[in-house]
Amino acid sequence: MAITQAQLDAGANRQLEVYAEGDPVDQVNAERPFMQWLVANKVETSGGNEYFNEKVHISNDANYQNYKGDDQVSYNRRDTVRLAKFPWSNFHDGFAVNEDELAANGITMTDSGEGTVVTDAEKFQLYNLLKQNYADLKMGVQEKFDEEVHLDGSQDPKATNGLDYLVSTTPATGVVGGISAVDNPYWRNNANLNISTATAGNLQSEMEETWRACATYGKATPNKIFAGSKFIDAYRKDLNATNARQVVIRTGSGSPGTPALDGGTGDLFFHGILVEWDPTFDMLEAQYGPSTIPWDKRCYFLNSKHLKLRPLRGHWMVNRKPPRMYDRYIHYFGMTSKYRMTTNKRNAMAVLSIA
Repeated sequence: MAITQAQLDAGANRQLEVYAEGDPVDQVNAERPFMQWLVANKVETSGGNEYFNEKVHISNDANYQNYKGDDQVSYNRRDTVRLAKFPWSNFHDGFAVNEDELAANGITMTDSGEGTVVTDAEKFQLYNLLKQNYADLKMGVQEKFDEEVHLDGSQDPKATNGLDYLVSTTPATGVVGGISAVDNPYWRNNANLNISTATAGNLQSEMEETWRACATYGKATPNKIFAGSKFIDAYRKDLNATNARQVVIRTGSGSPGTPALDGGTGDLFFHGILVEWDPTFDMLEAQYGPSTIPWDKRCYFLNSKHLKLRPLRGHWMVNRKPPRMYDRYIHYFGMTSKYRMTTNKRNAMAVLSIA
């Protein structure tokens, strides 16, 4: 069969890469700091059964009593642990190339390979072809997985329950990990929503109050902060309005004594932790909005001890090469993962938003 115009064009474009220096300039992919943080702190787990059980300490079950002399005292049996159950999810992404596409790239493909000498040009063309396809595969996986670990899982019944589910804007509703947040106040994250920014300093005060709420039962304060662009802008303006600034004297290049002006703002911090802009917040609002609590107005106080990505051991970012189907001259390449997102202490984390 003859190759299509689209296949010919794709082959021609890839052949041009022989003469181009460097990789194609990426026009569509943004930084993904929340996903990168999750992956950097991931903990591999065994399959075992469908669920990973997070042990949740719900009470001290105290039996404290005052007594005098011969007063009778009592003893109890402690029942202080519950298991939060989180199932695993799977993802797949993949690409295929057929023999016409290979031929359009100057690559001859045979089943036996007998008597065939692979030329240097074919090796180079095949390298370029697969390099670009694998680069696209990797970036495509990162793009969609990044969305998934942010969302609550309602977008697909087979998706994992991500940040919007585990650190919810409606923390007193629903069942998370098999434990009811309605019936169990300990199983609710902190939420401080629609904070007014009309008065200078109010945003900082509300953030401070939420910070203390996270620390009350967390035994450790949040160690990571992510926010959308509108929250970042509001926080910067609030800091400027209250003169809550730290001046850093830079030394090095430049003429000594020469004044300079810079209207940009460097890093923003809260309790010494970087308030990091996550571009995905803004993208989610554009793609799935308008949200009841807009993503670009949100900020999350998180703790890496209590929010985990847990891939199954041996099933994380696995390269797949399924065999060719007997009635198709197409070659397949894929990537799969099995993973969970879990939490063991919702009340140590928080979501905030500005009005």
